[in-house]
Formats: sequence, structure tokens, C-alpha cells
Amino acid sequence: MYALFMLGNLSHFIMLFWFDSYTMMFMQTFDIKLTRMVIKMKTAIVTDSTAYIPKDIREKWNIHMIPLQVIFGTEVLQEEIDITASEFYEAVRTKELPKTSQPPIGQMVELLEKLSKDYDAVISIHLSSGISGTYQGAITAGTMVDGIKVFAFDSEISCMVQGLYAIEAAMMALQGKTPEVILERLEELKKTARAYFMVDDLSHLQRGGRLSGAQAFIGSLLQVKPLLHFEDKVIVPFEKIRTRKKALKRISDLLGEDAASGKAYRAVIIHANREKEANEWKDELETLYPNVEFSIGYFGAVIGTHLGEGSMGMGWMKK
Repeated sequence: MYALFMLGNLSHFIMLFWFDSYTMMFMQTFDIKLTRMVIKMKTAIVTDSTAYIPKDIREKWNIHMIPLQVIFGTEVLQEEIDITASEFYEAVRTKELPKTSQPPIGQMVELLEKLSKDYDAVISIHLSSGISGTYQGAITAGTMVDGIKVFAFDSEISCMVQGLYAIEAAMMALQGKTPEVILERLEELKKTARAYFMVDDLSHLQRGGRLSGAQAFIGSLLQVKPLLHFEDKVIVPFEKIRTRKKALKRISDLLGEDAASGKAYRAVIIHANREKEANEWKDELETLYPNVEFSIGYFGAVIGTHLGEGSMGMGWMKK
């Protein structure tokens, strides 16, 4: 009887051990699968070269960049890869202005296919759809790639203001935020985004078809520095101002109107090969607006083709 009792307990023990071991194996397998799911559920951030985000910042926040193109005759160069901003301004002193082009669809598809191996979603942030087909190209490319969901975001602007959207999105993606939450935040920021820029040399606008030769000639004689801004996704005149100094003062005052609320803002000063002047302006603005965090950006080859060397601008949005 004692032997039978011991045998029964042993059988019970063996059954409990087997059950516990099986449960543990199941939970370990489940945990591994769950871990893989968490790792897999990631959102990549893509922007184009006209955001002009420095390479070290792109790498820091894991932002992927698709380049637009500048075309000198038969030579096709990828902006920010084959030609830098300073190289561009040097080149156009002796060459005809290049043509510009959005990224080829095939190149966008190739990037998305690569990202689909490690990500479930992509938020693709691009310059205004009113001045480039890049945003629409991202939408089209997204329909051509399986295994990844593509959310295209129209910044309705360009340069480092566009870059501010990309950096904000990248920070949120690294925190594990969903694409929907990130896009909601970007739309919130868009409500406070502003950008104004001054063209120093009207001949670029004239050569690019934005002004007639007569308008450019008269404007140059009068030292007119047109202030431009984005309205309904396209670049339009905001005001015509005499002298460069007055134009920069006007942009500063426009920032001041928003900064007067006391809210925290981010602002970026954007220049076309005028880094020293941009830094001097930054020092002045930091004294005037302590609640604004300033940084320096630049007009690269694609945007510089249409604005020209010496152009200066500033964009901002609430933090």
C-alpha cells in the first residue's frame, strides 16, 4: 500500500513537472514571438533632400533621405550626395542654371523595399506638393511595395522647416509612437508653422521664369528685395521691401508677432551661402526673443536654383 502511495505521488509529481515544463516552454516561445512582434512593429521616417538636414543629425535620429536632382546639361547630380550647397553656388557662377527634378519613382520604391525588411510603416515627409511632385511620387511608390504601409506627409513648405517635421517624427518613432499619433502631432505643428524668405538677386527669379526681364531690371534698380512665403502650398510674394536690411527686419518682426505670446518656439535661419551673416542675425535674434530656440539651415542646390545666392529667410513653429 505504501509503495502504491509513493508510486501515485511520483506519477503526480511527474505530471506536474511535465505540465510546468510544457507551460514554461510555451510561455518562452510566446515571449520570443511577442518580442519579435514588438521589434518588428516599427515606423521609419523618410524625407527628401530639400529638408537640408545635416548628415550627422539624420544619422542621430535615424532619418532616411531620398535626394532630388539637379541637372547641368546631360549631367545628373543627386542633391546632398553628388553635390553640396557650397559646390552648387560655386558651379552656377560659371555655368547656366541647372534644371531640377523630383526623385525617380524607381529609387523611391527601392528605398521602401529596403525599409520593408525591418519596418512595418513609413512616414514620408516631403516639400510642398505645390512646387514639386515628390509628395505624389511617395504616394505612388507606396502602392508598389508590399509588406509596409506608407504614410506620405505634405509639409506644404521646404528647407529646414520641413526638416523640423522630420526630426519631430523621428523622435516620436524612436519612442514607439504609432504612425497615426505621429501624423496627428505633425498636423498640430503645421498650424503654427511660418516661413518667409528674401531673394537677394532678382535675376534668378527672372531666369527661372518667375519674373520678366523688365521686372527684374526695374527691381534691381530700386533695390527691391521681395519677401516670399508659402500660401496654399505654392510660393507667392508677401511684400516688396526696399533694401536687404529692412527685409530682414521685417522677417524678424513677423517672428516677434508670434513670439509675443510667450510660448516656446523653434526657429531656423536659412541662408544661401551667407553663413557668417546668418550667424550674426542669429545672435541678434536670440537677444530679442529668449523664448525662441534658433538654429541655422541653408538653401541647397534645388531650392537655391530658384532663389539664388545671397537669399535669406527664416521659418518657425511652436515646440
